[in-house]
Amino acid sequence: QVQLVESGGGLVQAGGSLRLSCAASGRIFSISVMGWYRQVQGKQRELVASFGDTPNYADSAKGRFTVSRDNAKNTVYLHLNSLEPEDTGVYYCTMVIQERSWGPWSAYWGQGTQVTVSS
Repeated sequence: QVQLVESGGGLVQAGGSLRLSCAASGRIFSISVMGWYRQVQGKQRELVASFGDTPNYADSAKGRFTVSRDNAKNTVYLHLNSLEPEDTGVYYCTMVIQERSWGPWSAYWGQGTQVTVSS
């Protein structure tokens, strides 16, 4: 019923930038936290950035990435700047969503979008 669709991934040279977008659709009463995880070579899926009341960042993202949200569009963005080859991986959008006012809060995930940074 709820679907998250990501876009904006691609191939970029080191030092370049990308903007990832993720829009939620379906039965949505309320959204609390929006965020981004990534899975890079040889590592477990890790938090990149989140945005509840305020933005939060992993140490590797601070100063380079910016997370923002547009509540009217049920959309979260991740601006990737000063990209490095080590940033290469699949980036996943996630949101904590309440479908009904009396219902539970659940985490939803996008399918992932590939980011490749060449040296």
